[in-house]
Amino acid sequence: MKKLFLFAVLFSAITLNAKPRIDRAEPLSWWTEMNCPLTLMLQGEDLADATVSIQLLHNGKPVKGTTTGLQVTGQHNAESPNYLFVDLAVNQAGTYRITLKKNKRTTYVDYTINTRVAGSRERQGFTSADMIYLIMSDRFVDGDESNNTLHMAEKADKSNVHGRFGGDIKGIINSLDHISKLGATAIWPTPLLEDNEAAWSYHGYACSDYYHIDPRHGSNELYKEMVEKAHEKGIKVIMDMVPNHCGACHWWMKDLPYHNWINQFDEFTNTPNVFSANYDINASEYDRLLSNRGWFDRPMPDMNLENPDLLQYFKQWAIWWIEYANLDGLRVDTYPYIEMIPGSEWVKAIMEEYPNFNIVGECWTRPAPAVAYWQSGVKNYNGFDSHLKSVMDFPVEEAIRQALENDGQGWGNGLTRVYDAVAMDYLYADVHNIMIMLGNHDMDRIADVVKDGDLRRVKLANVLLATMRGIPQVFAGDEYGLKSSDRSLGHSTLRMPLPLGEEVTEEMQDMFDYQSKLFQWRKGEPILHTGKTMHFITRDNTYAYFRYTDEGAIFVYINASEDHRTIPTTHYAEILNKYNPVGQDIITGKQVDLSKIDLVASPLSALVVKLGK
Repeated sequence: MKKLFLFAVLFSAITLNAKPRIDRAEPLSWWTEMNCPLTLMLQGEDLADATVSIQLLHNGKPVKGTTTGLQVTGQHNAESPNYLFVDLAVNQAGTYRITLKKNKRTTYVDYTINTRVAGSRERQGFTSADMIYLIMSDRFVDGDESNNTLHMAEKADKSNVHGRFGGDIKGIINSLDHISKLGATAIWPTPLLEDNEAAWSYHGYACSDYYHIDPRHGSNELYKEMVEKAHEKGIKVIMDMVPNHCGACHWWMKDLPYHNWINQFDEFTNTPNVFSANYDINASEYDRLLSNRGWFDRPMPDMNLENPDLLQYFKQWAIWWIEYANLDGLRVDTYPYIEMIPGSEWVKAIMEEYPNFNIVGECWTRPAPAVAYWQSGVKNYNGFDSHLKSVMDFPVEEAIRQALENDGQGWGNGLTRVYDAVAMDYLYADVHNIMIMLGNHDMDRIADVVKDGDLRRVKLANVLLATMRGIPQVFAGDEYGLKSSDRSLGHSTLRMPLPLGEEVTEEMQDMFDYQSKLFQWRKGEPILHTGKTMHFITRDNTYAYFRYTDEGAIFVYINASEDHRTIPTTHYAEILNKYNPVGQDIITGKQVDLSKIDLVASPLSALVVKLGK
């Protein structure tokens, strides 16, 4: 008798004969009172057509007779004989023995049903009251050097700019005070699940095991501990999920359950990276299918969510991690590349389980209508609803970066770009629930982009980020005005470790203090969370707007020019007259009277004034 411990706390498997054999049972466990039905995927050897029975365990021993606590309601084979899908009715918490019999041979797996924590369904996801801190996990902080040399395909090697650097969960835990001091109220680490590619595995987007944290980052238990410690500091945790593709080294690639478990072609076929074919009324069906079924990259096989067993697998996977780790949100990678209808059903299943939850989809395109299409609640011409509450505001990101990369001269340049981008707000179902950012791990840093690398311009960008509608997201390192080491070498040099200790210069600290003041203030300012926006046509590379409610307003004036500008306060009378014009500049702490007609803004400066009634 050989014991197999795959996830010791949650289940164990014992094989009595050579065949059949259970190697994996996924999801790893489940809970009572879940809306999502449970279909257990068993993988091993010669499992097809096995007879399934269940017994309750007491003190590790089966209780005689059948049980009503966990019942088989159905089962079906895959194309591979080494898989069996078992539908289960969950009625009572406990540990159960699921036994498979075939050809007079028997194998079993012990499976745990937990009692669902009270209030789990009502958990609150991230909102516009939050600021999200994006962490490139491997390139953040190495908190445990002992896991850098584990027996994985790729070991940490800081001398290789494209290799693993050793950032891990312990490093995130050790940095929670830094994150909290910045004013962040949520973290979004890039994928921490196992990615066992031989090279370029540091980014984590080529998953090789959907149910286990990469040992070079830590463990499932440590990840859960990270969430607990983050919550203690008032910080939510968002998990980065990738249902569009797995890694070529994923364990199931050696023996797929079905031929169509992934999208397959006679030869490697790349997605065209033009997902507008999804909603283009003029698109060919060929292009539409290729957009969803083409592979994202050679080492990233494209998952086919039109396979019902895979779709159910991914529904359970997302829900399992939310419930197991007590998560507060999801970020979905390359969302529009997923098959549209199954992708929508996947999100819907999660939101039905957690109605107050939040999921943000990466819909990386620039035209605002093409981004808004993917936000739930938008009345699309074809009736499509993604069920995504949040999408990423790439149009505003691009507008801010382009506005500050030069002196703003010429028609339509400078801060006019930001005005025009915000003017598209009517397209969104909920403008407060879109994620705004200055950049992320896939693009040049904001300090790389602004004219002359001038950190004064980076400060202006952060004023916009802190005061505009939406959910702000800051990429780790940008709080220091970090620049890429060598942009010619690609993404790897954008994703450099967080400066620590003596690496933090006075200039970096000044940038951190500036942003900390902004985002700490933002945490307690509901006007910025839910207030309306009124903005004014830009003049001479300036931009003025009010965020306002019935209780008060916040006036923001950005001067991105290299000259002094007189603030045209009389132009703002239609809204300014509703509030006390005397308020406090939250950046300097000084009193400002907006009724004066001779207010002057210094070059490359921002004025942020809180006004009462």
